[in-house]
Amino acid sequence: MKELSLFLSRFGVVLDPTTSILMVLGIIFIFSLVVHFILHRIVLRAFEKRANSSQHLWLQIITENKLFHRVAFTLQGVIVNIQAVLWLQKGSDVSTILITCAQLWIMLYALLSLFSLLDVIYNISQKFTLASNIPLKGIFQGVKLISSIVIGIMIVSRIIGQSPAILISGLGAMAAVLMLVFKDPILGLVAGIQLSANRMLKLGDWLEMSKFGADGAVTDIGLTTVKVRNWDNTITTIPTYALVSDAFKNWSGMSQSGGRRIKRSINIDTTSIHFLSAEEIERLQKAKLLKPYMDVRSKEIEEYNRTYNSESVSVLNGRSMTNVGTFRVYLNEYLQNHPRIRKDMTLMVRQLAPGAEGLPIEIYAFTNTVAWLEYEAIQADIFEHIFAVVDEFGLRIHQAPTGNDIRSIAAILNR
Repeated sequence: MKELSLFLSRFGVVLDPTTSILMVLGIIFIFSLVVHFILHRIVLRAFEKRANSSQHLWLQIITENKLFHRVAFTLQGVIVNIQAVLWLQKGSDVSTILITCAQLWIMLYALLSLFSLLDVIYNISQKFTLASNIPLKGIFQGVKLISSIVIGIMIVSRIIGQSPAILISGLGAMAAVLMLVFKDPILGLVAGIQLSANRMLKLGDWLEMSKFGADGAVTDIGLTTVKVRNWDNTITTIPTYALVSDAFKNWSGMSQSGGRRIKRSINIDTTSIHFLSAEEIERLQKAKLLKPYMDVRSKEIEEYNRTYNSESVSVLNGRSMTNVGTFRVYLNEYLQNHPRIRKDMTLMVRQLAPGAEGLPIEIYAFTNTVAWLEYEAIQADIFEHIFAVVDEFGLRIHQAPTGNDIRSIAAILNR
């Protein structure tokens, strides 16, 4: 301001202090408008046009997140601050107020520019497989939170005219309150780092966590919450730290293996289990899947009984084939020849402990697909076949009496 008065005095123009201040403020305002017009109306518009017509994805992402707009506003604050220092008298009230406002403006838009930069990095990183496996969103949200706290302290210290160190030292007394207020973000930030470092979870994984009723695909990993779209299209929100403190099941290993497990059993009525008769053996030998087994097994049993002279009137004196054992062998051969069952993974048909519901025969195998619809179709096809052929072995499926069974019994008794 003094420089302006001296400059005008050379031309015989003498200004009073108030007029000088108003003139300087007017110059600063007009210059700021010119800078704003150049940056926003010319430079940024030209950049947006180029970004919209460009095939470079990063240009479009920068435009969408308004990174350069916020950087431009930050630059405008810097220019106003420089002008205030150059044109206004140091230590004057007007200079102090204008410089303070300019610095607050710079800190605010510098923070917003950082937010935009982090959003740009996050959006671009999601296009790469390696980065998409890391929960960057939670990490970036943690950086935003810490940056907001730091800038907030600097703004308050600038307004009250005290050093930020004084405010930071005073935070020690409020540590307990801050830990309570920011408990979830702090725990979420730590959990996000652990999830990333240990590769426990990533976007798109199939997560099952019965405690929270979650069973579906992970759609978002944030600082405080993880969102799961369940298979019924409902959304379950889980605290991020719960994924570290509690147990959950990640089905991504199954998806990557290329095979999905079938583990289901049928219950055989134990009263239908018996030794195979000669007629049944002859009939079952006609089955292509059973013929090799039946021939070898029949010869083995015949030789054993002849060696130990077991051909007597009692079946307890020799060896015989059972219908349930032959049925189990048939199911194993059926699965071995099924085109949609993987042969390089565990495949077996086994008996489980019998109970009140009969003798469980369990199918344990893996399909050659992990697609849900295909998997269910393969599993249904296998068990439909099992229910259809079980009668060929003289076996019955255990089933609790139905209302129709009760009515049939009552009708017989009433005759």
